[in-house]
Amino acid sequence: MKSRTRSLTHLVLILSVLGIFSCASTQHRTGGPQYDSNPFIIHLDIPAPEDDKGSMIVVDLNNDGLKDYLVTVPGHIAAYENNGRKLWILKTDIRLSMDSEKWGLPGQHAPGIQAGDVDQDGQMEVLFLTEDSTICCLNGTTASVEWTARPAIPRGAVQWEHLVIACFRGEGDTDLLLQATNKDGYRMGRYLSAYRISELCKGHLKPIWEMDDFLACAHTAARVADLDLDGRDEVIGGTLVSSAGQKLYQFPLTGHIDAVAVADVRPDIPGLEVVALEEGNRRSKQRDRVFLANAGGLIWQANHENREPQDAAIGDLDPARPGLEVFCRHRGTGLAAKPIPKEKFPANGYQKPFVFDAYGNVISDYSTEDVTPEGWTPMGLQVCQTIHWDGAAKALVVATEREQNGNVALIDPIGGEFLLHLKNEKADRLFVVDVSGDWREEIVILNGNELHIYHHEGPNADPGRASLWEQPHYRRNKMTWNRSTN
Repeated sequence: MKSRTRSLTHLVLILSVLGIFSCASTQHRTGGPQYDSNPFIIHLDIPAPEDDKGSMIVVDLNNDGLKDYLVTVPGHIAAYENNGRKLWILKTDIRLSMDSEKWGLPGQHAPGIQAGDVDQDGQMEVLFLTEDSTICCLNGTTASVEWTARPAIPRGAVQWEHLVIACFRGEGDTDLLLQATNKDGYRMGRYLSAYRISELCKGHLKPIWEMDDFLACAHTAARVADLDLDGRDEVIGGTLVSSAGQKLYQFPLTGHIDAVAVADVRPDIPGLEVVALEEGNRRSKQRDRVFLANAGGLIWQANHENREPQDAAIGDLDPARPGLEVFCRHRGTGLAAKPIPKEKFPANGYQKPFVFDAYGNVISDYSTEDVTPEGWTPMGLQVCQTIHWDGAAKALVVATEREQNGNVALIDPIGGEFLLHLKNEKADRLFVVDVSGDWREEIVILNGNELHIYHHEGPNADPGRASLWEQPHYRRNKMTWNRSTN
């Protein structure tokens, strides 16, 4: 009976997401309305992605209380309202990149754009870098240029490559972090400079602080988050840096960091924690570790059979356990970065995801060979992101097919069960974010030059819960992300 009930539950979920059930627009106790169609499709008047440059964020650009969409591809920024109406399109040489270790930041699938009320006038601004290292600040509603600035480029770098809106002085989103990689060899974002936006817009280009030895992640850019909850942001990477530019902690690596994320993994410890995933030196016994640290230092480190974790999704994956869990999708064994047909796929090549609890203990371990549905690539999973799908306490994971712009799936990360398989999608980009503001999250897919937004149509299991956007670190996470982090 339990098996039959579970199957029916999954069938209802699948039918619901694919729009087979009717969907009326509903207003939640918190947040805005859900879309009438599922998926809701927005046609974009910009080119489809041809490579891994560019992505998307959501933000309320026009102060109507609803989340709008900002989409970037080489040469274009597109702004669309929540209802799909085009707000504006700007043709510009926005800084975007492919593999950051080869081409510099911001990295694969990074949006290369920020939005916030940086002058505290109650209106949203949009900020980005151009290829000549110019910071451009636009009016969020009209795309008119409010100001530009071009701070000095570090001597060892080619250009400024990444920017992040931050709060370093406790005065709201009025500061800016710039990052650049070294121009020679394996490129990592070692150069940081922090600025007051109120000074930048006047042409005063002296930084608050700067750093030339930041231990950055290998495939992704710096993040910011208020780890110690003092109202000021720290900088997140292989080094944790204080709001004043002082090093707080540096992870003890044998290789480099593939991905980072910020979450309240251990509610019993004050503040927030950083999860960092190591790709270690193959000659070292201490390698391929997952680290948990905070502003005070290391909390724990662990590995699982020296499997490289590579991507992670952090959330309440098992509500029966204290704190949050860390899902690691695993690289797979000896795989090239291109699709391999199933008939030629090596028997030992399948990914073997595993899950740590909040204390660094392995609580789940399986092979994608045993869980992926018919038609899914044997290469496994990629772009894994935590999702609060139906309002229940248990978080799930959304992922794409590895090394191809293919299908999308909703997965129970503890056992690997595929709860939903979007077989007809060709996901050039995948983004999980709370569009409706009701603390449930939507699946946003960039398929060519269309946005496809999927939502859960059933009732919200916890309708009174506060929106995720009320968590400052959620806002930071969703503003600055790429394929290597969520």
